[in-house]
Amino acid sequence: MTADIDKTAGPKDVPPSGAQAIKAIPVRHYGRYVTALIAIGLLVAIIYAFGQGKINWHAVPDYFFDDRIMTGVGKTLLLTVLSMLIGIVGGIVLAVMRLSKNPVTSAIAWFYIWFFRGTPVLVQLFLWFNLGLVFEYINLGPIYKNYWSDFMTPLLTALLGLGLNEAAYMAEICRAGLLAVDEGQTEAAHALGMSHGKTLRRIVIPQAMRVIVPPTGNEVINMLKTTSLVAAVQYPELFRYAQDIGQVSGAPVEMYFLAAAWYLIMTSVLSVGQYYIERYYARGSSRSLPPTPWQKVKANMFSLGRPKGGMA
Repeated sequence: MTADIDKTAGPKDVPPSGAQAIKAIPVRHYGRYVTALIAIGLLVAIIYAFGQGKINWHAVPDYFFDDRIMTGVGKTLLLTVLSMLIGIVGGIVLAVMRLSKNPVTSAIAWFYIWFFRGTPVLVQLFLWFNLGLVFEYINLGPIYKNYWSDFMTPLLTALLGLGLNEAAYMAEICRAGLLAVDEGQTEAAHALGMSHGKTLRRIVIPQAMRVIVPPTGNEVINMLKTTSLVAAVQYPELFRYAQDIGQVSGAPVEMYFLAAAWYLIMTSVLSVGQYYIERYYARGSSRSLPPTPWQKVKANMFSLGRPKGGMA
């Protein structure tokens, strides 16, 4: 006995032919709103607190481009460049000494790095500046002989204190970059007949720069700020000039704000330069280079007004 089948009735459980769009409901993150309100409230409170102080804000633009301030900016940049040159050259030499199989040179480099990384920069600056109390003359035989006070000028004190200290940090940065390159590539280059120097220039150093450049950029920015310490050894730079103007004009706090603004400007410029240098050495390590800040701005400008999905 067969069951009667109603052929005229359509299937009830068959879904419609057209796919229905999924209605996505965004998750509400109430914690973000609360955090944003707290942050805005703290910012308003800080601005209000500074507004209650007796700060002569007009003194900042009045002295912003003062001749003494601009001279201090120039000397700060010069001291940063020269100190970093000493640090980079010394760091490369110390890194090679650390990696040397000679136990004497390796031990000397280790001791140098241990000493200069373990003592504060300010202490080293005062040590160089006050060595004249111990040594009356500096005698290098037939090469040079003079009073220590005439030889150890504030500029030389600043360069030795900052540059020699930086060399200890750059040595570890360079050593880490050289060790990051696989030894197999060096062995392969030697097997192809490349000399040791050519292997370093063509194979090792370009790859090591990807590791060396980012921390070196940070060291340059840190060096720019550390130059403010040389005001303690009588070298006139941005911070020292700002202090002098503040004492004469009766607005010391305002001049500290002015110096901070100039340091922010200079570090911002160096940060942009560091970004492009890192982007240059990132070639070959990723499929596509990260967009530059200007490319991000153009992309956001052209995307305004476009509907989602890319349809005009």
